[in-house]
Amino acid sequence: MSGIEIGIAAVVLMLALIYFGMHISIALMLVSFLAISTLRNSELATRMVAAAANDSLGSYLYGVVPLFVLMGLLVVISGVGRDTFDVFQWLTRRIRGGLGLATVGANGIFASITGISVASAAVFTKVAVPEMRRHGYTPKFAVGVVAGSSVLGMLIPPSLLMIVYGVLAEQSVGRMFIAGIIPGILLALTFCVTIVLLSYLRPAFMRQGTEIVKAETADESPLALGLKLMPILALMLLVLGGLYSGFFTPTEAGGVGACGALLLALLKRRLSPAKFYQVLGETGHVAVSILFLILAASLYSRMLALTGLPMAIAQWVTALELTAYHFLFLYLLVVILMGCIIDSVSIMLIVLPIVLPIAQFFGMDLIWFGVITVVAVEIGLITPPFGISVYTVNAALNDRSVPVKEIFKGVAPFFAAMLVVLFLLALFPVLSTYLAYRY
Repeated sequence: MSGIEIGIAAVVLMLALIYFGMHISIALMLVSFLAISTLRNSELATRMVAAAANDSLGSYLYGVVPLFVLMGLLVVISGVGRDTFDVFQWLTRRIRGGLGLATVGANGIFASITGISVASAAVFTKVAVPEMRRHGYTPKFAVGVVAGSSVLGMLIPPSLLMIVYGVLAEQSVGRMFIAGIIPGILLALTFCVTIVLLSYLRPAFMRQGTEIVKAETADESPLALGLKLMPILALMLLVLGGLYSGFFTPTEAGGVGACGALLLALLKRRLSPAKFYQVLGETGHVAVSILFLILAASLYSRMLALTGLPMAIAQWVTALELTAYHFLFLYLLVVILMGCIIDSVSIMLIVLPIVLPIAQFFGMDLIWFGVITVVAVEIGLITPPFGISVYTVNAALNDRSVPVKEIFKGVAPFFAAMLVVLFLLALFPVLSTYLAYRY
């Protein structure tokens, strides 16, 4: 067999193993090892596994992963998610569909600290859904808003997906973070416009039977609500301000943020020794899973390079005389379809080693390419049948009267909104690159 044939067989075998339930990282490593052994010999395959582990995880940069995960989990424990929602509930109390807008706004602020969509989905399911249902919103709209706006966690910096992309594409993680600011704000505003339009065009989708009761927060003064928002704003200023000003590297920002989140949780008296031990264990679990995936992806990339498959695909695409936008359309379509069956990180690990050389051939800016990749991958978080954010909301809600099918119905308008934003970002690269290259 030629190298290209072995490469194609390896990709097909890997997808089959994932489909039948093998963990993505195990499938990547096993297939890569077998392919390298077939191409050369098992001794070289063993050496490449060791080299991939040393090169991919030995860098100081990778300390950012457990630090940002720890910071996000400590923020969840501290209860600032509920406080942030209370503030936005007060700000939008006189607007039609106000609690939906409050959920999007609170999710956007919360995302700027956690960087994990699943964390946002779990927190606001507990905080926002009961409040919206109490005020007359339909269950499918209430859960749809939470599941839809939770994807902001992977676009608004700091973002774990941005870190993974920066590593795979060999781009600055700090620059990737900055590039996500305008697209993140644009997506949040598009969600808000979607909610307002629904409140006027499809009121039955939002409310059940009677007029929605306006949220009341008369028991709290604006000053008290401002004090509630102060801790998370201070943490945002500390982490993102230091990062964007160049005072911190991304890894140092993660360390400072984790320390700030720890102090916040202690000051709010939400962190017992048992909870702290639980947070550390969960941090280790999430961080090791991500780092092991990066290790497997590094070996997978080397295997593909050895087979010559990425270059062959690039030459094939060139021979088809496709334009850059034809390639981009096909790429985004494939990523969105893969999101229906595979999780976000896995999609990036499988696809990017193949498509990055093609994107470079077309002269595409890799920072912009990373942003639209993250948005397309995030669409997968709310698409059936996988939709991890949808299943997170379902598990956190634990209400049999709101099945998964209803959550997918509720999230449909936000799926459409994300497609609109993806189109705008693809059409106007400056939305992603302006801040990234200015600072």
